Amino acid sequence: MTTLHYDLSHTLPPHTLSRLAREWLAEDTPNFDPAGLCVGSHEVEARLLCKTPCSMLAGRPFFTAVFTELSCTVEWAHKEGAQLGPDAVAQTAVVRGPARCILLGERPALNCLARASGIATRCSQLQSIVREAGWHGHVAGTRKTTPGFRLVEKYAMLVGGVSMHRQDLSGMVMLKDNHIWASGSITQAVRDARSVCGFSSKIEVECGSREEGSEAATAGADIVMLDNFKPQELHAAAQLLKEEFPSVLIEASGGVTPDSLPQYLSPHVDIISLGCITQGCPVVDFSLKVQKPVAFPIIFQSK
Repeated sequence: MTTLHYDLSHTLPPHTLSRLAREWLAEDTPNFDPAGLCVGSHEVEARLLCKTPCSMLAGRPFFTAVFTELSCTVEWAHKEGAQLGPDAVAQTAVVRGPARCILLGERPALNCLARASGIATRCSQLQSIVREAGWHGHVAGTRKTTPGFRLVEKYAMLVGGVSMHRQDLSGMVMLKDNHIWASGSITQAVRDARSVCGFSSKIEVECGSREEGSEAATAGADIVMLDNFKPQELHAAAQLLKEEFPSVLIEASGGVTPDSLPQYLSPHVDIISLGCITQGCPVVDFSLKVQKPVAFPIIFQSK
């Protein structure tokens, strides 16, 4: 069962959504809003349009939270995770509220929706690749996220159907090359990390060779990351490690792209993580158009 069978907005604490919305609004309008004088506070309706065909909708809770802070309402035409298109322009939602408030929230709300939908769309495309190949492992994101925007980007991964990987440095121990060099050895680094993280956190070790992977697994690592391996080297190393340590998870990472992903799929690889899920990912083009008031013709009656 994919995550789209659930209401993923329930993973987002309401107070966190409110806090983020307030921060985004304060960043965009820290003082006066001179343009607000031009439009006033009369009630208007604005239509949210998606102009990137065949995109996945993601980020509804963040979009709605921004306008909720401004006493506006949002009526959605599509569910989270819906495929928009194939029409060139798809009406996605209607926002109603005071004119100046809708325009205050327009840019922060669109930024969230465009970024989240772009990431979800890429994740969905990656999932289609692995499904067609019959691979049953996990495609995963990374911590290569935009500072201050990680919650949105990790949430978008969920909507797109891939694993978020660890949320932050506190969520799981990952010992990379710099940790190994600073501590002296893989074995020492794993031993030191386990002494503080205990049984409740997994330990992953970045390895540049099969031998390093074997040392990490022997030291007690839960996950061995084979980093920057060429596909054939990866398949051979993963198979040997799985034969020696069947319960250890094998992750492949480093330089994997949507185009090269099929080359890394292997029954001996459990996880493939891609930084391109968030780095260099295209956004989805949304716009918000305030509707012009309907002008009723004046009918003159003769006396």
